[in-house]
Amino acid sequence: MINVTKTFLPPYHEYEPYLKDIYNRAWLTNNGPLLNELELKLKEYLDVDHMLVLSNGTIALQMALKALDIKGEVITTPFSYVATTSSIVWENCQPVFVDIDEDDFNIDPGKIEAAITPQTTAILATHVYGNACKIDEIRQIAEKHNLKVIYDAAHCFGTSYKNRSIFNYGDVVTTSFHATKIFQTVEGGAVFTQDPQLLRRLSLLRNFGHTSPTSFEGVGINAKNSELHAAMGLCVLKYMPQILETRKKQWLYYLQKLAGLHCRFLKINTDCEFNYSYFPIVFKTEESLVKSIEALNNQYVFPRRYFFPSLSTLDYVNKFDCPVAEDISPKVLCLPLYHDLKQEEQDMICRILLRVQNN
Repeated sequence: MINVTKTFLPPYHEYEPYLKDIYNRAWLTNNGPLLNELELKLKEYLDVDHMLVLSNGTIALQMALKALDIKGEVITTPFSYVATTSSIVWENCQPVFVDIDEDDFNIDPGKIEAAITPQTTAILATHVYGNACKIDEIRQIAEKHNLKVIYDAAHCFGTSYKNRSIFNYGDVVTTSFHATKIFQTVEGGAVFTQDPQLLRRLSLLRNFGHTSPTSFEGVGINAKNSELHAAMGLCVLKYMPQILETRKKQWLYYLQKLAGLHCRFLKINTDCEFNYSYFPIVFKTEESLVKSIEALNNQYVFPRRYFFPSLSTLDYVNKFDCPVAEDISPKVLCLPLYHDLKQEEQDMICRILLRVQNN
């Protein structure tokens, strides 16, 4: 069986000593030594000044909105995972959807200003599939209208923009370390900011607002991660150069083998050093997509309709006109892509797709 993704697991003999140490210390959570070590090593690897490891990427989004005191309307993308929108709604804000660019699938900066109202307080944009948004254009709009910028960079471990980590842009950036991601801690995520005072606010939010065992500063939540998760992250981190290089080769191989397929491919931002985290293809019609999925499933290959449906069609949000997103969403399919996917398996997937189209 070939799933759309498969978690990279380090050799067990490298993980086991961490487990023994955790047992011996009996320190399982509450910002233990491994969690702190992971944060330090991630900051060095990613070349960022400030970050906090959290329990997941969704709570990172919720904390970003809370820390920035975002209220009212938040301009966002309809083409992302549902957590991007649900976090806005969860924080009692109103998502305002702006359509996407038909080439890079990210929010279209040229359509943002028309959506700004006196109630707009922030832009929450997703770097879709690890492909950087047009960051400079979004920054200029935000500065002009005094808006905060949050980036959902759940897919972006290893992505750079203009030779700097993607996590160094925006007021707050969030990411996910879920088991399906390139870098994983089983469950996990992180939040990044350039502002030390904002980092302090986020740190308080992460741990119930504690300033001491018996004092609190505002409302907080439990967003901490455990020593078991941190141990996994420390084991995986050493393999990241190899993982990223393998993923790039697999991605480019798909592109080569599927050159004759009548579909559209993701166009990478020219200022982006891409991490090759997903391989999406956009079919001519939804019917072609469905037929391709059926043919792949018959051979025990399970791609994913990611992202579908367009978030602008959810039943708990106001409706906005997003024709590009609503056209692409039913026709986009992410093909299997993971570290130990064999070239022979990629060949089979490509043969099936090409055969379905030619029948």
